Parts: sequence; structure tokens; C-alpha cells
Amino acid sequence: MQANMPTDANSKSVYLMMITATFFWAGAFIAGKLGINDLSPTLLTFLRMGLAGLILFPVLIKKEPNSWKITRVQVPVVIATGVVGMIFYHMFFFSALQYTTASKASMINATNPLLTALLANWFIGERLNSKKVLFLITALLSVINILIGGDLSTLASLTLNKGDLLMLCGTFSWALYSIIVKKFIGGFGALKLSAYTFVTSALIMSPFAIYDFLTSDALSVGVNPYLAVIYMAVFPTVFGYMIQQYAIGKIGASKTALFINLVPILSTLMAVVFLGETIMAYHLVSITGIILSVVGFNRSGTKVK
Repeated sequence: MQANMPTDANSKSVYLMMITATFFWAGAFIAGKLGINDLSPTLLTFLRMGLAGLILFPVLIKKEPNSWKITRVQVPVVIATGVVGMIFYHMFFFSALQYTTASKASMINATNPLLTALLANWFIGERLNSKKVLFLITALLSVINILIGGDLSTLASLTLNKGDLLMLCGTFSWALYSIIVKKFIGGFGALKLSAYTFVTSALIMSPFAIYDFLTSDALSVGVNPYLAVIYMAVFPTVFGYMIQQYAIGKIGASKTALFINLVPILSTLMAVVFLGETIMAYHLVSITGIILSVVGFNRSGTKVK
């Protein structure tokens, strides 16, 4: 077994790859913000998933030539993952970016591991010990701080940002998708389930995307929004996925997951540089609270019923 363990040099290369993937994922928030200025959430979702499916599906066929097809029983699963994980998440995500900043969206999205654990407790019987509950509470308080803009009077006036609430719905959708994947991935494999999920979501979205394309000025918006879509499809979706799966095989899922904590930090820095967004003190307090909560949560033990 010792021979199968990665060497220090190999581990460093995997860590470097994961840092690169983290930059890709962080960049998706910037690209999404740029794309939503000219294209609808429907078109952005369809184009991102469709292009990612076109890239990943041939990879699936090449890597699994004898087992790439799915059975009739598996069809409802890929419909569920396509609708919940891709369509719901991306429609909320792109819609949110119409009303909120890329940095705030990434901070809210950083709570996904905690929402996933909460849903896992409800649906698949993963118990939460007292430490995990404590970290869920600190993360919740950090998100509330984002939603109210660091101003408690916002709660009294109920003037919460629409985009922040939409992003919270998107994060919930992704957490629910993660539970579905966790339950059914054993019958597919990661590559197969991902490829079919992308293609299925694009097929479902196609009539709505065609209507949006024909009834909007999608041809006159220039090339930049489409470059943003290509970036989101190729780098965070396809390359990010492949790097993540490779890293899980080399250094394990827990170490790989730690890199995701860098996403809100990097996306916030990118938002300042590329979008001219302003970072306030409450942003720093909230993102610190979220990251510490996620790290502490992951380091706490898990009990299973």
C-alpha cells in the first residue's frame, strides 16, 4: 500500500492543480456577472451546460466505451440532477447576479457544505453532533450579516437584497443536488453522472433558450458575453471537475474539499480587480466567519444512524 501513496512531489503538483481549479471556480462568479449584463439567465444556463456536455460526453465515451450508456431506471436520476443541480442552481445563480455583487454571491455560496450536511441529516440520516451544530449557527449568523449588510436595522425594515436571497436559494438547490448525487453516484460513477447531468439539463432548457434567443438581442450583444460563457463551461465546469476528481483519487476527498474554502476569498479579490466592487468591513467579518465555520465543521466528527 505504501507504493500507492503519493510522493511529496506528486502531492505538491496535485495541490498546485487544485489551487488552479480554485481560481477557475472563483472566476465563474466574475464571468457570470459579466455575462448577465447582456444575456438572460436562461440562455446562460443553456449555453454553459450545453457546451460542458458537448466537451465531457465524448470524454465519457472514450474512457468508458463499454459502459457509457444509462439504463431506463437511471433516467429519472439524471433528470433530477439536471433540474435541481444545474437548472435550478444556475437560474438562481445568474438571476442573483442581476441584483447583487459577485463577491457577496460567492460568500453566500461558500455555505454550501454546511447546507449539504444539514440536508444530509434530514434525508440520509447523517447525525450532527454539538460541535457541528455550533458551526452551523456561526455560519448562519455570518450569512445573516451579509444579507443585512452589517446593519441590524435592515431586519426591522425587511429590505433584504433580492439578489442575496436568490443566491441563497441557489446554494440550497446545489446542496439538495449534492444529496441526490451522494445517494445515486454509486450506480453511475462521477464522470458518467456529470456528463449525463449536463446534457440532460441542456436538453430540458433548449426550447426556453431558443425562445429567449429569438425574442432578444442575443446576436447584437457582441462577443464578450459568449466568451464569458465559454470560460464558465470550459474552465470551472469541465477542467475544474476533472482536476477535482483527479485530486480526490490522489490526496482524498477531505483534503480536496479544503481548497473550496479559497473560492470566496479569490472571487472577492477578483471582483475588486475586474469589476471594481468595494469590500466593506462586514464582508470581511462574514467571509471569515463562514470559512472558519466550514473548516471547523469539516474537522468535527460525524455520526451516522
